[in-house]
Amino acid sequence: MSRPDGSVRRDHVNFRTGARRWALPAAALVVAATLSWGAPAGADSDPSGLPEAIDTILGDPRMEGGAASVVVADAGTGETLYQHSPTGRLTPASNTKLATSTAAMGVLGPDYRFTTDVLADGRVRDGVLGGDLYLRGTGDPTTLAADYDRLAAQVAAAGVKRVAGRLVADDTRFDAHRLGDTWGADDESSYYAAQISALTVAPDTDYDAGTVIVEAKPGAKAGDKPAVSVTPKNDYVRVDVSGASTVGAGGEDTLAVERQHGTNTITVSGTVPVGGGTTKEWVTVWEPTGYAAAVFRDALAAHGVKVGGPTRLGKAAPAAAKRLATHDSMALKDLLVPFMKLSNNMHAEALVKAMGYKTTGRPGSWGDGLAAVADYLKGAGVDAAKIRQVDGSGLSRKDNFAARQIADLLLSVRDESWYADWYASLPVACAPDRFVGGTLRTRMCDTPAALNARGKTGSLTGASALSGYVKDADGRELVYSIVQNNYLASSVKPLEDAIVVTLARSSAAKRVTAVLPRSTRAVPAAERRGDLECSWRKPATC
Repeated sequence: MSRPDGSVRRDHVNFRTGARRWALPAAALVVAATLSWGAPAGADSDPSGLPEAIDTILGDPRMEGGAASVVVADAGTGETLYQHSPTGRLTPASNTKLATSTAAMGVLGPDYRFTTDVLADGRVRDGVLGGDLYLRGTGDPTTLAADYDRLAAQVAAAGVKRVAGRLVADDTRFDAHRLGDTWGADDESSYYAAQISALTVAPDTDYDAGTVIVEAKPGAKAGDKPAVSVTPKNDYVRVDVSGASTVGAGGEDTLAVERQHGTNTITVSGTVPVGGGTTKEWVTVWEPTGYAAAVFRDALAAHGVKVGGPTRLGKAAPAAAKRLATHDSMALKDLLVPFMKLSNNMHAEALVKAMGYKTTGRPGSWGDGLAAVADYLKGAGVDAAKIRQVDGSGLSRKDNFAARQIADLLLSVRDESWYADWYASLPVACAPDRFVGGTLRTRMCDTPAALNARGKTGSLTGASALSGYVKDADGRELVYSIVQNNYLASSVKPLEDAIVVTLARSSAAKRVTAVLPRSTRAVPAAERRGDLECSWRKPATC
């Protein structure tokens, strides 16, 4: 096939053996590993073409024994410019969110909103609701305590001063399965693996649904217990500080915060020195439906509405119940920003279950939602039969994608009417604002990719990915997908960056030389720890 300029296309498939790839002498590898951005490989030799340049980068010692699937294509023509093991299925980590987010835009629509309602099952007479009060959720992962407060204010404004019956939390829009397939047990209290419910609470505007923020500060003197606060304030979780203490100035800071398995007891343990800093952790709750109900009950009390009966979870509101208050989430096209910029796992899973409900009318489930994702991908021309997706976020190691399918999706969505909104949600290289640069805000700075490349990152132990768009030196837009697995290095993100920067330097009129990856030692610690997305480490370091 010919390129638009008449030259012959070369689809490059790298089948070279490890022995041939590792033919560089050890001294040369040491020198290459310490080069900074802008120092091209082979500067004293004839410049290589794009395939050879990317091959050079993938030959880095950090990928010894690992596996990579890489595809680069012309976004305008769809022409494949480079491919290495393009159909090799690997763990994509958060690149899974590319499938989830595009399917959500296609299935739910850019203007879709989650709704939370308060309904009365009974008449209100003289300020008394003679029945139950229902809090009904549809899966909004962005609901804040302030939103529940506004709902309570609406209930009070409707004339309700006392509820004779119970507070019932209706979370039946989704099924009762709270955790995704093969999510790690050791992640149970980690906020990026919160339980999924149709009713939940986010503690701040990062919208980490199903979590509380715990802050522990040193006491006034040695021997004091640390001062601990929880946001939002609630009595649903209990904090145990019996194992924590303040030590003298200059002592060790070893404070740890973790929720005990199967409970809502959060333990603070270890020591903190007098005058030391604040330990701040985002911690998941056990059963977010109860958490939402507790926060709402407190809000009702604050607005003078007393609920006489207990709280009941998981019962559907009667069809005849009268709506007293309602809250709508932001539109999906806006929710994509915190979702994709910060790689929010809980948003992905809520959207999967919402798609399941939308397409079947049954309580939203991972099974039905992922079937909807697969149907969308098929309609977009992506071979969904060559993908295994078991959750929406990529937290599961059962997820398997190849760069070919990711690149095909990135090419296809450019024709969607909502593409501009979706494209805007992708992190931007070296853009300092967290809600612009997102998980790429510290990467590829001082290179032609800075403020140019957009992409979705992905990180798990031994799995890293980066897929998106970048303009080359001629202004031609390229699609790229890079998925790397089974490496032992602390991080291979410098290789991803080197490929994207090489693409940004490339030109159809001039053969490009590879930019060699930075030494891992030169990479910020937040990026060096490649087992988690940088935005999953709080306080945010990316």
